[in-house]
Amino acid sequence: MNRRDFNALLAGLGLTFGEGRIHHASATTSRVDVFTLRVNDWVPNNPDLPVIVYRNALEAGPNREAVYEDLFAHNGWPPQWRNGVYPFHHYHSLGHEVLGFSNGSARLMLGGPKARTVEVRGGDIAVLPAGTGHCNLDSDEDFTVIGAYPPNQSFDILRAAPTAEQRARIHGLPFPKTDPVQGAAGVLAREWHPS
Repeated sequence: MNRRDFNALLAGLGLTFGEGRIHHASATTSRVDVFTLRVNDWVPNNPDLPVIVYRNALEAGPNREAVYEDLFAHNGWPPQWRNGVYPFHHYHSLGHEVLGFSNGSARLMLGGPKARTVEVRGGDIAVLPAGTGHCNLDSDEDFTVIGAYPPNQSFDILRAAPTAEQRARIHGLPFPKTDPVQGAAGVLAREWHPS
């Protein structure tokens, strides 16, 4: 494991090494983008909880998926799959989702049709609150994604306006106890608040 990945894992624990002792970490990335998506036509999004994109959170490259899985698992978000992002607009009602982009690059549309285009590359990580529309507009052949969810949460693939039951489920999901990238004191704990 290289130094950057080791430091990211320590940061997930809320720790770093420095001057021969252990400190609490402040962040693991050079930049964090936080933005809220409102209802967009049939896509509910989650107007109460913002999307969080950690830029350059871990080193990227082929065969790096296990580093992302270890970080997510350590921070209480069990990894559930490796794949990509579907090339059609969809959202989930069964769980909040973290997407670790371990390799390659892509242009994603977040929030449903004609919403927000976000470019991601290996090393970035995105947290999508339940209800957030997402679609892969274009990606290179190396684009690799690791998906994880808080305990007892999962995913479904919804491509139409939510039913009343699905909408209630989206807004009633429990908050994760930890940030999947930065642990208990991470950005998610500061940005996600009950409405």
